[in-house]
Parts: sequence; structure tokens; C-alpha cells
Amino acid sequence: MAFAQLIASPPSSLSHSKPSIGTLASSSFFPRLPYAAAGDVQRRRRRRRRESLQCTAFSFSEKHHTGSPSSDDVVELSLFPLPLVLFPGAILPLQIFEFRYRMMIHTLLQTDLRFGVIYTDSVSGTSEFGCVGEIVKHERLVDDRFFLICKGQERFRVTRIVRTKPYLVAQVTWLEDRPSGDVSGADDLETLASEVETCMKDVIRLSDRLSGKPEKEVQDLRRNLFPTPFSFFVGSTFEGAPREQQALLELKDTAARLKREKETLKNTLNYLSAAMAVKDVFPSS
Repeated sequence: MAFAQLIASPPSSLSHSKPSIGTLASSSFFPRLPYAAAGDVQRRRRRRRRESLQCTAFSFSEKHHTGSPSSDDVVELSLFPLPLVLFPGAILPLQIFEFRYRMMIHTLLQTDLRFGVIYTDSVSGTSEFGCVGEIVKHERLVDDRFFLICKGQERFRVTRIVRTKPYLVAQVTWLEDRPSGDVSGADDLETLASEVETCMKDVIRLSDRLSGKPEKEVQDLRRNLFPTPFSFFVGSTFEGAPREQQALLELKDTAARLKREKETLKNTLNYLSAAMAVKDVFPSS
């Protein structure tokens, strides 16, 4: 369902092969919204059977926006290319079984528990923008596989590849949102965030109606989040549209991110409204 059109900015490429991983089962705080191009519904269903990767968003807080590193800092970071986008505050469950990444996790568990998640696919290659994943829980199995629960922290941009074997290590700089020129102050950002929340609630209600679920009051989606972490939360719910998510992650303007999300939600709502009208006319279809 949804998304009349998705327009994602093409990510830059870093040459590296994709890792083999799985995920832990997990439940999301927020219900998955039906984001996908209307013509891609069947392809998305087939893809879901093949892919087990999932990034859930249920642990957002203000913590990752306080005391953040300066954007001028340059640090070395182990990188984990994945066919998904991690946002600050989002929870990512992983199962690690490929040898080189088991080596990486062994090292991380003895150091700072942080690594970089960067989006990769066969068309766009590997992006130079990503998000730090911090290991918050882990379980080591007898065959040396790992179950991990990771939480998104700061965003970064790769500036130089340090080495590629046995896994990617790069120098990165931190990515921070800058003051927006499109809005005049915090009040306007709050208004924009509230409008996005209203659109999300409308999408959830109409999606539930379309799927025949009983109507119920939609929960508070903001949960007292400031506009910037809320914009990351919204982006993390755009399941099935990783290139659009990557474009949202790379934006350095909270207002621009919220506006793009609002437009996407409106497109989604238009599509759902049309689908609902068809269902009302042809109830058996």
C-alpha cells in the first residue's frame, strides 16, 4: 500500500561485499505503516518472505541528542553494511554468524560496544552516511554466534576507508542537524511535528479500516519527543522504503526532514483513501 511516489537521493558508494546475518524476533512499539509504491505491493510481499532483517523503533529518547560529539571530530569506526537503515534511537536486533563479523563483535565487546551501520544494496552500492549502533544486550551461543540488541546513536559520514579486511574500518565525522532556514523558531518546528503526528494517526486509522481491524483510539506517538528525535522516529517507521529512509537519514535539517515525511504520509493517505473507496464499491475485492 501507500506511497504514490518515493524520491530518494542516491547514496554515495563504498565498495564492500554484504555480510550474512539474521535477526532476533522482536515486537515494535509502533505499528508498521503500509509504506510502499502502489505497484510494488506484490513484490514487497515476496521480498518479505526472503528477508528477515528488521529495524524496530520502540526505544526513542532524548539521550542521544545530549552531549553528542562535535561534527569536527574524526574517529575510527568499524562498519557493518546492511540492507536496512538504522536511525538514532531505533532498536536493531541482529544475529551474527559470519566469521569476520563475529571477530568484529568479539573486539567490540572488549572495547566501546559501538559500530557503524551503513545501508547497502545491489543497485546503489554502499552509502557513505550511516548511524552508530551501540550494543545494549548480547548473548553468545556455544557455536560462537551472537544475538545482539543494538540501539541507534549518532549519525556519521565516512571520510576515509582505513581498511577493508577482515571487515570495514573507516574514519568518520559526525552528522548534526543545523538550524533550519525554512522555519522561524521552535514553535514552528513543534507545529510541523504535530502535523506529522496527525498524518501518522490518520494513516493508521485508515489502514486499520482497510484491513478490517476494529477501530480504536490511536496512541500518543510523540511521547514527549522533541522535533528532531521525533523526525528520526517517523523515518524509522517507513518500512519497505530503505532508499527513502536513507535520504531522510542524510538530511541535516529537522524541518526539511519533517516536511518530506509529511508529504510522504499525505501520499500514503491519498492512496489508502482511494483503496478504501474501491473497497466500499466492491466489498468482495
